[in-house]
Amino acid sequence: MRLSLRLKVALALFAAAIVLLAVQTLGVRALAESQEERLIESIIDDDMRNLLQSYRDEPASLPPVDPVLGARVSQEGGQWFGLPGSLASLPEGVHKVLVGGRDIHVAVVRFGAERVYRAYDYSAYEKQFREGIETLTLVTAVFVLPTVWLAYWLSGLLVRQVGGLARQVRDLRSGAASAIDPRGYDEREVAELADAVNDYHVRMAAMVQREKEFTANVSHELRTPLTRIRTSCELLEPVAGSLDAKSRQRLLQIEQAAVDMHALVECLLALAREESATVAASAQLAGIIGTVLDRYADRLERQAVRAVVSVPAEVRVAANAPALGIVLSNLIDNALRHTQDGELRFLYEHGTLRVEDTGSGIDPQALPHVFERFYRAPGGRGDGFGIGLAIVKKICDRYGWRIAVESAEGSGTRVLLGLEARQAVEFHENFANS
Repeated sequence: MRLSLRLKVALALFAAAIVLLAVQTLGVRALAESQEERLIESIIDDDMRNLLQSYRDEPASLPPVDPVLGARVSQEGGQWFGLPGSLASLPEGVHKVLVGGRDIHVAVVRFGAERVYRAYDYSAYEKQFREGIETLTLVTAVFVLPTVWLAYWLSGLLVRQVGGLARQVRDLRSGAASAIDPRGYDEREVAELADAVNDYHVRMAAMVQREKEFTANVSHELRTPLTRIRTSCELLEPVAGSLDAKSRQRLLQIEQAAVDMHALVECLLALAREESATVAASAQLAGIIGTVLDRYADRLERQAVRAVVSVPAEVRVAANAPALGIVLSNLIDNALRHTQDGELRFLYEHGTLRVEDTGSGIDPQALPHVFERFYRAPGGRGDGFGIGLAIVKKICDRYGWRIAVESAEGSGTRVLLGLEARQAVEFHENFANS
């Protein structure tokens, strides 16, 4: 699933905000703890300086010698607690030790020939300090919720003009607009993108128009000589009996080639018109099949192929009738190239039209290439142009019709044409079950 640009920007902003808040919280916590220790050490330093000065002024105020530590021990306020003997080896300076489950600061100084220990219990103060830091962290975490909304709102502002450009490009593609006005965009990059889209659209429109004009002109120019060829063949039919068998066969080949060329010209002309895929109406499927088969009546008779249409007359499909006629015409032509003295069947079930023949079939190695342009499967009758099924595939893609081919040598060919908007899974299930 593709995420929208706005959602991606919102997620990026939200992630950046979370990282910044986390870094800020950890930084504030580390800085506060560092400042706390510096403050405590400064207080202890001032207290020890004053204490030593008082000992100098009044030597009698020196505390007694602790037999465990072998040094004079005093305590700054609070309830008295004894220091363990393991602290006897502490060097001079201020140390933070664990005594009775509490963090105690112990200052060790030398007074004359003796060592003086002074204990400071700031555990209550440190507990309050930690609670304050935790409260600050919790308050910071609460800001995560509005950060989500803020990130989404900011992302909307950031991609607003990109979204507007996307809408205008859709209008441009559908023909609702002729160009995009880059002056309506404040961001330089979006305006440059609008200019690039306009330039690309102009060049593509010109190229498509040239191709349409060329194809239409060629198609119209070919119609006249093809009509003359077909008319000449029809005029020769009354005297065809006086010709030998080989000459009559050549005359039939010329007429069939003219018919094939005319069908090809109609296909090219239809594609050149770029008919919209939205042009669809309710059409009687059996009627369209019958109309197309009428054009192949003589050929079906010559090849002794019997057409069987098992499509109920009440079946109607939402389709572009001329486009569907071109598809069916090419499918019938392809079937007749591989079928002699057999059947051509049309069945409609569950939104899928099945076109089956009893011809020679298609080699499994050739089957993946049948929709490629200029590809001609071996074994067919007649030269062909190799673009009939390619045109069928292009028309089916344009109108959203699913098409699949199943065949094997010697067992005929089956084409499945999905004429309704059905899920791909359902289509393939019908294909597998049929």
